[in-house]
Amino acid sequence: MRQKCRPVGVDLFAGAGGMSLGFEQAGFDVAAAVEYDPIHGAIHEFNFPACTTICRSVADIDARYIRGNSRIGDAPVDVVFGGAPCQGFSMIGKRAIDDPRNSLVNHFVRLVVDLRANYFVFENVRGLTIGEHKNFLREIIEEFNANGYRVVEEYRVLNAAHFGVPQNRQRLFLLGARKGRPLPKYPVETHEPESKGKGRSSNLFLRKTPTVLDALRDLPEADDFEELLERDWVRSRFKAASTYAAPLRGSVEDKADFSVPRSFDSGVLTSSMRTVHTELSKKTVR
Repeated sequence: MRQKCRPVGVDLFAGAGGMSLGFEQAGFDVAAAVEYDPIHGAIHEFNFPACTTICRSVADIDARYIRGNSRIGDAPVDVVFGGAPCQGFSMIGKRAIDDPRNSLVNHFVRLVVDLRANYFVFENVRGLTIGEHKNFLREIIEEFNANGYRVVEEYRVLNAAHFGVPQNRQRLFLLGARKGRPLPKYPVETHEPESKGKGRSSNLFLRKTPTVLDALRDLPEADDFEELLERDWVRSRFKAASTYAAPLRGSVEDKADFSVPRSFDSGVLTSSMRTVHTELSKKTVR
């Protein structure tokens, strides 16, 4: 179970596995994932063959089910992570966490407690930190506190662009630990997007955030291949990758990546089926 002493993680609301991949790259053994949608579940199972992907609603399972239907068994769970959908927010005189539309958040808390996870990471939209929605976030924190968990009270919204990702994506991350465990800490920003008009970063200690061009400029031009009108892959020659893209393509080793090695054909362009656009559509995009 604990080969190479990797800590064990469980992904709830796993989707295709974005957070699973991040935790795996950070050195975790993502041993179980729960995803309600069968298409997303199938994709997760393909992307993480060593992980047990459970295609069920979190409302219908408990810790015993997750442990019994994965290789976790009786082993400790180090972290439960995920981003529960929450559509209902605080109204005057009503607790938002009791809103049926927010029941999935309740189940996230329940499964963290039921699995006796040492830590949890709850990810969600930045909007939960704004206005009256903060009442709902406070209720989530209170639920964790009432069930034996401490939460890092100075919760933060993290922007992916500040950590070397070519995407301006702001998300709330709520971190907590079972009482008796030290509280986790938020990561320190490593990158800064180039300031408009300045031409270079205003902070000399931070690296420049890579751009979308840095990530994609080595890809072949999909419009050059008629085959992509009938299928979503084609064999092609890629251009020279940028410093950012080279580890993604597997052409150089990323020593900070602790994910399980995967074999793939680096000479195949995938997920690139073309769409025939009308001239009007093209003018709109231009």
